[in-house]
Amino acid sequence: MNRRMNISSGTIWEAQVGYSRAVRIGNIVEVSGTTAVNEQGQVIGDNDPYEQARYALAKIERALAEAGATMHDVIRTRIYVTNMQFWEEIGRAHGEYFKEIRPAATMVEVKALIRPDLFVEIEATAVLQRKME
Repeated sequence: MNRRMNISSGTIWEAQVGYSRAVRIGNIVEVSGTTAVNEQGQVIGDNDPYEQARYALAKIERALAEAGATMHDVIRTRIYVTNMQFWEEIGRAHGEYFKEIRPAATMVEVKALIRPDLFVEIEATAVLQRKME
């Protein structure tokens, strides 16, 4: 039987809203929409879509590691941007992490994110070759 592993990043919103940064069941890891907000609630990369994307991807990488996965296990990313004019900057950050891995990816423009100073939110799905015991 596959047991569930919830991964927390320690933010207050996880308990308040009722979600986990990531969830692993068996060999599948789903990482929640991730933004450039640190544990103290501060936006990292203010007014810089590239830095916000890099910070979000680093948070995803940490959550995957806690779940026993790596970026090489990622098979899909979903990228939500508040302005498609930022696609190249955000795409450059994504490419730095995934240039060789090349997961399936989607980038869509959304009206807004949870805070007006956020430009990007990224989700990831990973599938490990090994199952959790």
